[in-house]
Amino acid sequence: MRLESLYEIFHESVKKFSDRIAFSQWRGESLNYKQVAERVEQVKETLVSAGLKPGDKVALLSSNMPNWGVCYFAITTAGYVVVPIMPDFTTEDLDRIIEHSEAKALCVSDRLYTKVSKSALSNLNITIRTKNLSVLAQTVNEQGSTCVPKPEDLAAIIYTSGTTSNPKGVMLTHYNLASQMWMIDELFKVHKDDIFLSVLPLPHTYECTLGLILPVYSGASVVYLDKAPTVSVLLPALREVRPTVMLTVPLIIEKIFRGTVLKKFTSTAFMRTLYGIGFVRRYLHRIAGKKLTKTFGGRLRFFGIGGAKLDATVEQFLLDSKFIYDIGYGLTETAPLLAGAVDGMLRLGSTGPILKGVEARLENVNKETGLGELVVKSPSQMQGYYKNPEATAAAFTDDGWFRTGDLACFDDDGWLYIKGRLKNMILGPSGENIYPEDIENVLNQHVYISESLVVEEEGHLVALVYFDKEALEAKYEELRDTYNQKKLEWEKFKEDTMKEIKEFVNSRVNRYSKIETVTENKEEFIKTPTKKIRRFLYEKKSDNK
Repeated sequence: MRLESLYEIFHESVKKFSDRIAFSQWRGESLNYKQVAERVEQVKETLVSAGLKPGDKVALLSSNMPNWGVCYFAITTAGYVVVPIMPDFTTEDLDRIIEHSEAKALCVSDRLYTKVSKSALSNLNITIRTKNLSVLAQTVNEQGSTCVPKPEDLAAIIYTSGTTSNPKGVMLTHYNLASQMWMIDELFKVHKDDIFLSVLPLPHTYECTLGLILPVYSGASVVYLDKAPTVSVLLPALREVRPTVMLTVPLIIEKIFRGTVLKKFTSTAFMRTLYGIGFVRRYLHRIAGKKLTKTFGGRLRFFGIGGAKLDATVEQFLLDSKFIYDIGYGLTETAPLLAGAVDGMLRLGSTGPILKGVEARLENVNKETGLGELVVKSPSQMQGYYKNPEATAAAFTDDGWFRTGDLACFDDDGWLYIKGRLKNMILGPSGENIYPEDIENVLNQHVYISESLVVEEEGHLVALVYFDKEALEAKYEELRDTYNQKKLEWEKFKEDTMKEIKEFVNSRVNRYSKIETVTENKEEFIKTPTKKIRRFLYEKKSDNK
């Protein structure tokens, strides 16, 4: 039987898995499904006491914890609309989202409570503390009501924190979110014995759908970290939890690869020579893969990587190492998953085939490259952007298909390959299509580069690079005696390195994609919660030079 609303999913799981652990805080409290249901009823009653009625919006601003899921299901199963908000939004953003969404209530964690302005809080019927579900403030005391939501009812408004422009409120129905369960089920089955370790922010659709709704749907257990997933926190958690399922973004595994694997195998001239030999490199990758599997607890059967494109060099390492990983592609607007590949069906650079139940086609295909904009029709596609009819109209084709904004192609077997964002594409001097993501993938292969961004400036391509400071300083120390003799200082060394980087990338890209200038970005790039660089901030910076 297909469950078509969050209400059906939650109550079915409570009935089937009541004594099983649902949510846990690492080294903290654990709640079984029955206890979660009891807390859900408590939150419902609290919201009703503040006059809320079906269709009212409730903002959820909290760090990851068991009560995040409690509040989420309390709001949605009562017929209210949840507005999950990213913790890294500014006070101005938070106020704007609370006002724009017309939220009448707020569930908030202690640390984030101080980020919301007093004026925004004063306009709410009630504010609930997620830590213990107590009432922090209440301005309305009257009896509200609940209802059993229908599949077509609005369940969530999710404000994207994308790489461009201001956030937009994505409207997802119960059916949109519930349909992901049977779509994902065709790709990978989650079991009641699975243990999830949650490290990504729950307000993001990727983590919320696959890391909260999916385990609840399957009767599995989720463990939350109460701190940022730094190495010092994550390593002991992995040893203790030994998760079977984890969801990550490319940057996490890319940093592990460059910070440990690549650094170790390129630490000396001898090792660099060995690493340059194909069969030796694959052997070294295999050894590293075994250690990595052990580091992650040794029980992983699903390691999802999504939210952005995975670097090809890092993916080749994962394939060589035989480390279990899984690729997914989707957007907030599609709740999110549209395509995916699991162990045994992975192809380098591909997101795998389109999920069962999704239709896809390419529009405005370039005859030379075979690339076109991917447009889809999915049971999980959004209803539109909240109170933004212009943006909603632009997001759909005349026949109701959703425009992903991604440039893509399919191979002969139907495997999907995402090239980059249509709006990021740069038009060359003779009309050539230049994809900055491709150039950035090459740049990021350089041993001294931690991350990069390619922008256009006065008709030329400029690479903004953030150096891997440790690797750069280690190399400088290695050569310092020679440099001291030549009176070369640190900045001169970096200038020489940037020239080397320019030669490195330009020897590996086509003539239209060659870099004119390499510029150091002194700080890490500002990113979205899923660790994608907010490109528009740097494109504006480039334009203003």
